[in-house]
Amino acid sequence: MSVVKVIEVLADSKVSWEDATKTAVKEASKSVHGIKSVYVRNMRALVEDGEVTGYRINAKISFEVEA
Repeated sequence: MSVVKVIEVLADSKVSWEDATKTAVKEASKSVHGIKSVYVRNMRALVEDGEVTGYRINAKISFEVEA
């Protein structure tokens, strides 16, 4: 039987929400091993002078806990 833990992370990107998601997983994987999935809960865009200038996500990352 495996145990799965979920952490919540925030990430941003100047490119896209997809890039922000990849950044979240990449940064989390530096200290968390066995990541199995990422669930993007919220997406926001930053706007300046009528233009989108950034993308932010709130994500839940699931990983197996090693015994």
